[in-house]
Amino acid sequence: MLTRRCVSLNNVAFDTTEVEVANSGELAGSVRLELVEDVALLDPASAVFEAMLSGWARQQRARFLQESQTIAPRIALVRRLAEFSGQYPWEWQPAEGEAFIGQLRTASGRPVAVSTARGYQVVLQLFCDFVTDRRYGWSTECLRRFGGAPQQIFHEWNSISHVSEYEGDARRRPLSYDEVQLLFDAADGRVEEIRSRRRKGTLAAMRDAAVLKTVYAYGLRRQETCGLDLVDLRHNPKATAFGRFGAFFVRYGKASRGGAPKRRTVLTVPEMDWIVPVLEQWVDEIRPLFAPGRHPALWMTERRGRLSRHCANQAFVHARVAAGLPQELDLHCLRHSYITHLVEFGYPERFVTDQAGHAHASTTALYTGVSDEFRNRLLVQALQAHGDELGMTPA
Repeated sequence: MLTRRCVSLNNVAFDTTEVEVANSGELAGSVRLELVEDVALLDPASAVFEAMLSGWARQQRARFLQESQTIAPRIALVRRLAEFSGQYPWEWQPAEGEAFIGQLRTASGRPVAVSTARGYQVVLQLFCDFVTDRRYGWSTECLRRFGGAPQQIFHEWNSISHVSEYEGDARRRPLSYDEVQLLFDAADGRVEEIRSRRRKGTLAAMRDAAVLKTVYAYGLRRQETCGLDLVDLRHNPKATAFGRFGAFFVRYGKASRGGAPKRRTVLTVPEMDWIVPVLEQWVDEIRPLFAPGRHPALWMTERRGRLSRHCANQAFVHARVAAGLPQELDLHCLRHSYITHLVEFGYPERFVTDQAGHAHASTTALYTGVSDEFRNRLLVQALQAHGDELGMTPA
């Protein structure tokens, strides 16, 4: 491994490793930066494999990919294939990759979804692209040490084709208006249940109910919801009736290709004006009971920390079970519901896309599942307009 060396300037220590890497002319993740030359390895195969993974992680960090959400899961998947096959990457053949995916597809209990399997194949293709790229030197090193070189194990003939825009579970869908109301009633009922039993957790249940309502009222993702701070509340000069709750400034939107989180402002719409007193009660009355001090987060935990995505998920699960809704529904379905209901309220396509934070209207369309009632209403309006043009009155 590369030896770290520190120098001191004016009694301040600096790590020169990254400087030396930058000045060496080597690509991040190359074999010369991960393995020390002319050093005998006790277990060469294992050491080279770990160096490969370390190099791939370094290469991805150079692209500013996220450690916990992207890099770590990718490394774990490569380890899973190595463990499944009992071989190292320079020994892999397409058969190993095909058997791995086939085993996941036929696994008892919960077979992997098509979209998940294709995502696994893409990750393994990326890893194979990395270790077979001559610029990084791993093929040459493996050939010299083990007499074999890595190869690409997934190609067009054994990879899942992306033929449909949406490959998610068909059972996941937007909630109807009645289901949304059932969910909120169940969340509020949980507060009363805990309070009547004089158990701990009343404040947390009140917070969870407010979180679910906020997710729906603004169509937020989990990370966007948990990342909100008090300072993200915005006045809307065009909707003064909403006061300080006229909009949310979302600073932790979904990033693309290792980029920074996308930002947007989500306006409070009149059809969701019921969220204003909910947020007002949370900010002014309930949140101070958590003793947040100077913590900036909008949603607090009992331990004075920021609400996690897991806790937000659990809030939905508890309310869903209490409401008797299908278990296939998850927290993200509230975002689908928000987008669908905005369309049914009659908002223009561009407005709905901007509110959702989508780059393309086609993405918004995938989230939309309007009801038959809405479509019939549009049909009646079209018939009426057509009858007026012809001077006819529809029956």
